[in-house]
Amino acid sequence: MKSSRRRRCPPPAPPSRFRLRPPCARPLRRAPRIRLSHNLEVSLTKQTFHLVSLGCAKNTVDSDSMAQLLLRDGYRAVDDPSRASVLIVNTCGFIGPAKEESLRVLRELAEGKKRNQILIAAGCLTQRYGAEVAEKVPGVDGVLGTRRWMDILQVVHELRQGPHPEPLYHLPDEAKTVGTDEHDAMRVSVAGASAYLKIADGCRRPCAFCAIPLIKGTAVSRPIESILEEARRLRDMGVRELVLIAQDTTDYGHDLGMKDGLAILLERLVKEVAEESPSPQGRGDRGEGLDWIRVMYAYPGYVTDRLIDVMASSRQVLPYLDMPLQHAHPKTLYRMRRPSNMEWVYKTLDKMRSRIANLAIRTTFIVGYPGETEEEFQTLYDFVKEIRFDRVGAFQFSFEPGTASEPLGDPIPAEVKAERYARLMELQQGISLQINQSYVGKTLDVLIEGRDNGIAIGRSYRDAPEIDGLVFVEGNAQVGEIVPVKITGAMAYDLTGVPVPSLINL
Repeated sequence: MKSSRRRRCPPPAPPSRFRLRPPCARPLRRAPRIRLSHNLEVSLTKQTFHLVSLGCAKNTVDSDSMAQLLLRDGYRAVDDPSRASVLIVNTCGFIGPAKEESLRVLRELAEGKKRNQILIAAGCLTQRYGAEVAEKVPGVDGVLGTRRWMDILQVVHELRQGPHPEPLYHLPDEAKTVGTDEHDAMRVSVAGASAYLKIADGCRRPCAFCAIPLIKGTAVSRPIESILEEARRLRDMGVRELVLIAQDTTDYGHDLGMKDGLAILLERLVKEVAEESPSPQGRGDRGEGLDWIRVMYAYPGYVTDRLIDVMASSRQVLPYLDMPLQHAHPKTLYRMRRPSNMEWVYKTLDKMRSRIANLAIRTTFIVGYPGETEEEFQTLYDFVKEIRFDRVGAFQFSFEPGTASEPLGDPIPAEVKAERYARLMELQQGISLQINQSYVGKTLDVLIEGRDNGIAIGRSYRDAPEIDGLVFVEGNAQVGEIVPVKITGAMAYDLTGVPVPSLINL
């Protein structure tokens, strides 16, 4: 599977021995430019596939699931699209730039297609625009909706029977709910010690700017037993960190009649998965088993006392919460159809910080939303300056047809949006640097995920995969280990450190 991450900022000059990421607060994943050889012919009997996954972590989970189905059917994944008999792009259709990137990748693959090669467009873009995708990209052979990823084998088998004059569509009106059996069949292998665990799909929130309900439909929670079974399988395959994801994790279980569903799920994951690991686990224990459980995509109005209690009392549930707030001015939030009671937001943040030790909070904002005045943006700026979030991501507003904000248009000039974005990110970069500097001399557990030029690269509890910072560790720490690291240096988003031998394997 091919994917990489896009940065909006030019990289800084790296200090000696450490290769640093550029100082962007919210990196986005981007597929590389694709180069195909045109003088090859792919045999219909050759069972190979090349899968490009674009967009968010939820898409990554679906891409992994499609890949596992193909692998179980005897297909082999290849890095070179020229050598694949099946080309798959799991597209993103969230905002304009993501749609453009999805179409670019599809066009590059379509233009380089060889005889007998098939190209399948899957994911959010196809779910939303359907046949338009195939019309815009001649050469697409199959179109698969975002909740129909489990049909990938059926589509591949049909297309490989011979030429089809028209694209094959799997876009049913009724979205299919992913059941226990389908998820239990997934993940025959994992790469690395961290894995995403999708607990629900779709969203019932009325946010005016968001196209996700148009693409995904309303929220559908996975049965809790299905989630627990997949978590056990991942644990038994060596996963040390589970990252819980959904469009809105705090809404988990609402459609199943559960109150405080996310808190209940976390309690059961700790008791029935983490604490059943081969050796006693918990934050600070560096043996084998499930050590970390991380929560992403929380909705601010549904962070309950029970959820806070679970995060405060459990050793395995990390003191980290990703809670997109989108803005801080009540009028802007009202136009966005988001919770606009900022007094409640302040109280919730104070409550979480007072009850959860060493809590790290990530949030996301939109700048340049229709009607955002300079005064409204200044309120957001002052809010970020006052609260001092550990991590902040930001988007410039992208006009999306069909959303509730469509009648508002896109009146704020691009240069104004860009200037506000730059100001906000410059502010957060300084805050992030100051917070990181406060960790120099302290010890953090670090999950090692790679090595480069003799340096181990990992993440602390403060860092979610792909979107937050990294910790560069001297020494011989190996991938998959959780090691205690004394922090020796701090940059805007990353840290450097050395292992603490006396604490290893305690």
